Amino acid sequence: MNDFEVRIQQDCGSNLYGSEIKVIQVNIGFRCNQNCRHCHLNCGPSREELMDWKTMTNVLRVARIIKPELVDITGGAPEIHPHFRRFVEELRQDGHTVQVRTNLTALLEAGIDDMPQFFKDNKVHLVASLPCYLEENVNVQRGNGVYKKSIQMLQKLNALGYGKDPELPLYLVYNPGGPFLPPNQAQLEEDYKRELFNRFGIYFTGLYTITNMPIGRFWESLKRERKEKEYMQLLWDGFNCQTVEELMCRYQICVGWDGTLYDCDFNVALELPVNAGLQHIKDFELRLLSNRKIATGRHCFGCTAGFGSSCVGALALSTS
Repeated sequence: MNDFEVRIQQDCGSNLYGSEIKVIQVNIGFRCNQNCRHCHLNCGPSREELMDWKTMTNVLRVARIIKPELVDITGGAPEIHPHFRRFVEELRQDGHTVQVRTNLTALLEAGIDDMPQFFKDNKVHLVASLPCYLEENVNVQRGNGVYKKSIQMLQKLNALGYGKDPELPLYLVYNPGGPFLPPNQAQLEEDYKRELFNRFGIYFTGLYTITNMPIGRFWESLKRERKEKEYMQLLWDGFNCQTVEELMCRYQICVGWDGTLYDCDFNVALELPVNAGLQHIKDFELRLLSNRKIATGRHCFGCTAGFGSSCVGALALSTS
């Protein structure tokens, strides 16, 4: 057993197993218009990994079998994928609730500037990255000019009803700018709502706080600064059994750009596929995945530290 498995069994009394699959998360590629310093997937404009249509049709087939509560599309910047609109339209035609994770600035790229209207027309739920409500902090983490572009797009989405109409939810995502854990999600959400409304008149549905995982570019930056041991100790010391029941890996399956199946998008980055009798979407069998043992590693301490962290933000009401 790895250190995480030992800790969860010792402190919480059980190993980590999958349950009913409620969410299909689909990473449709690593191409992105940004090169964020914290990105766990090392995404960027030069990445060539993109999901082909055959794999997308397999996702559509599996979604019809599972009937998930949500199909969660991520990347990269998923909107710039050439088959993105067709994929979303077919999912919606099948009656699925579709959520897209956007960095906001991709929506300003040439040729897809009508994407916000497409989102509205298809009632796509949005989760948008905005790692801080202060311009300097966002630009340091995501690049010069990203903050102003993000604000511009949030205002456009508000004008279409996002963040105001219950059928058009708009969630923002905070992640720390350095080697520390996110603060209390509810309190930070209040700060975001106050500051973004007072400064720009922006509304949004809610805030998700997500811990920086010790992988990808963030891990490389920790090593350059010789802070990797300090950060891992922070995650170890912050381990919280209250987070385990709601861990996202227990209720979802993640499909990588090439069709490989993972427990979460962080495992995509590490090329750590599911522990099951199959590893590719084309071979999907629900019975082999529902009660699988989750594939874990040291990065899993990131999801279980402090208030916890998942694709839907914090997992616990307290840190102990």
